[in-house]
Amino acid sequence: MKINRLLLFVVPLLLAAAVMVSAAYRPETVRVAVLRTQDEVRIDGEGLLVSDEDGDAVSVDFPSVARRVAGGVHLGGGTSRKFTVSSPSVVRINGRGYRGVIELHPFDKGILVVNELPLEEYLVGLINCEISSLWPAEAVKAQAVIARSYAIYQKDSRRGALYHLESSVMDQVYNGADIEDSRAARAVRETAGEVLVHASSVIQAFYHANCGGHTEAAGNVWGADIPYLQGVECDYCLASPSTRWELRLGLRKIESQLRSAGYQFGSIREIRCGKTNGSGRLQSLTLVTSKGEARISAVNFRKSVGYAVLKSTNFSIRQKGDEVTFTGVGNGHGVGLCQWGAKQRAADGFSYREILGYYYPGTRLERLKN
Repeated sequence: MKINRLLLFVVPLLLAAAVMVSAAYRPETVRVAVLRTQDEVRIDGEGLLVSDEDGDAVSVDFPSVARRVAGGVHLGGGTSRKFTVSSPSVVRINGRGYRGVIELHPFDKGILVVNELPLEEYLVGLINCEISSLWPAEAVKAQAVIARSYAIYQKDSRRGALYHLESSVMDQVYNGADIEDSRAARAVRETAGEVLVHASSVIQAFYHANCGGHTEAAGNVWGADIPYLQGVECDYCLASPSTRWELRLGLRKIESQLRSAGYQFGSIREIRCGKTNGSGRLQSLTLVTSKGEARISAVNFRKSVGYAVLKSTNFSIRQKGDEVTFTGVGNGHGVGLCQWGAKQRAADGFSYREILGYYYPGTRLERLKN
């Protein structure tokens, strides 16, 4: 999860009822939206079986292309509001292999592709999207636990929806089965069913790439105070190559991004940093514009400019003419586990249990129960 995870619907999710840990381990499945906007989707694989919305078998010669048409999705000579595709190995969607079952739904003007599969198989595919399985084993196990916890929380919050998770930084990055490996599988197997719990509920286990020296309190980002997401010191990520960064942007580019996000500030002449919070991140910025001064929260400014562009809200500003230089530390919203910090902690001998206990104080590990 990079913005991290980031999240457009985080506040309602934080307020949703959390999934309860009840009393042998249950084999969970998850539904992941892997595509949502494409008009056409290429499908291939070995031994594929296809059925329509009524569950009737559909004859399709593969490889084939599913197309969004009036009335649903067209595949193999027929149109349906839903197609289900399964394989004894993987189903290839636009070249990527996915385990489990693939569903095709009409969605807005494109096709919604949902991958339903066992949670533990999802995690094996996720590991090398979020970190590297070559990292110290205890860091990889920590990633497996938090990704499992996050997935369970989201599944409960979105119960009844067409999917539980997006496959992007809006939830957790997941690109299917092609980058699975034995180290990722081992980390998932050795933590099978383990989730983080606070007050008998599975937590919303946010995480990010690099905190820049101090993780952030959830309340500073999303306005919801969460006891296990209060922010902690983290010097372990500071040696990471991703800690420090610099970005140059023109004022007109910034204006355009803010305008696209719905802000109408007028012509921007200067940008000033406001106060910082306890983690060292900016709370707000002041924009000197043709209409006067305006204030915007640092979180919303970063969202408007782009999470992948402005890496964190921990930055300073230098301005020369119409060019602004942002110099900062960290990568991501800063809430929860710092992935690069966890990597170094594991290299220094901390267990995954110790790592998780540090970044999520007041939580405990439990296994999912029936």
